[in-house]
Amino acid sequence: MTQTGALVEALKRALKARNITYAQVARAIALSEASVKRLFSQESFTLKRFDEVCRFAGVDIAELARAAESKEREISQLTLEQEREIVGNRKLFLAAVCALNHFTFEQIVQTYDLTEAELVRLLMRLDKLKFIQLAPGNRIRLLVSRTFSWLPDGPIQQFFKTQAQHEFFRTRFDREGELMLFVNAMLSRASAATMIERLKQVANECSRLHEEDVHLPLDRRFGHSLLVAIRPWNIQAFRDLERPRQAGAGVQVRRSAPKK
Repeated sequence: MTQTGALVEALKRALKARNITYAQVARAIALSEASVKRLFSQESFTLKRFDEVCRFAGVDIAELARAAESKEREISQLTLEQEREIVGNRKLFLAAVCALNHFTFEQIVQTYDLTEAELVRLLMRLDKLKFIQLAPGNRIRLLVSRTFSWLPDGPIQQFFKTQAQHEFFRTRFDREGELMLFVNAMLSRASAATMIERLKQVANECSRLHEEDVHLPLDRRFGHSLLVAIRPWNIQAFRDLERPRQAGAGVQVRRSAPKK
């Protein structure tokens, strides 16, 4: 991302954090809403226009530059050792998940059986792990990106497989806010690659909406879990019925050309 693009993204986040809409910006700087949307989508601000929007939002360019620089340093995954430490301490794991879900310090204490002193110690540990930054006033600032994910088959995913997946699937998936689809298909490698990219987009959209809803009160946000998976696979019960493969089966033998 260019420096200009990073500043525009930082300004978008500042507007969202203040619940300022494009329509409000448009009225403040005497432009149409469509023109304001175009300024952001095309990153076509003049310095004067950019400064006008900043002043209306109550932020300065230096503050946005610091926010943009900080955003670029965000991590998308933890190390194996960091995940092991987090999953090895149930309360530290809880604090990490609450931070990912944008709980405030006060909301964590109100929701879970943790003392303030205990929670401070847990958050300080997450701070040392570079997972969050514990700011003055016990403000929690995430240091992970929107595309953050746990390590494939790492300690957190292993925890899910061994301890949480049975709880996850203990439902009919027919209530409001629930859905499970199980689809079998014969796909080429190219089609499978296309599906993988689409599933990544779904996961990214879930992360985007997660951030978009941060400003809502806690009683209007609910924990949701999205499980996305695809792999070449056939059920063992079917594989047991397969005929033994003959040696060389499926291998094309090229005949030599006749001698002239």
